[in-house]
Amino acid sequence: MSEFSLFFAQNVSCDTTEEFVVSTRFKDKDGKPAAWKLRSMTEDENQECRKAATRKIKGKHGAYTPEIDANDYMAKLMTASVVYPDLKNAELQRSYGVLGAEALLRKMLLPGEFAALGERVQALNGFGADMNELVDDVKN
Repeated sequence: MSEFSLFFAQNVSCDTTEEFVVSTRFKDKDGKPAAWKLRSMTEDENQECRKAATRKIKGKHGAYTPEIDANDYMAKLMTASVVYPDLKNAELQRSYGVLGAEALLRKMLLPGEFAALGERVQALNGFGADMNELVDDVKN
């Protein structure tokens, strides 16, 4: 395989999935903390999340400028990355008395759990990688 072919779509590992214990409050049938299944996403999916969290704010002289709601963006990014439990499941949403995956996630998790999930999702999607560390890895 030539060096250039390393970049062909069929030679790149696509989705990365992993299990992550978001909270010890959710237990499986054996009483062990239940792991959530998370996945990475494409930049196209990330742009959809960003666009959905962007609002137009009216400024001076009637001009509108786009502004991203960082909290809404993170919630959308997180719900798009969670494979299990299915946050879009109507029965699960009903059990918490909410409508929508983002509202469910906010209702299910404690603030620290929500933040930990956000950090893990960001790392899984490449936001946490330090470029200097990546360069060192390539050199070694």
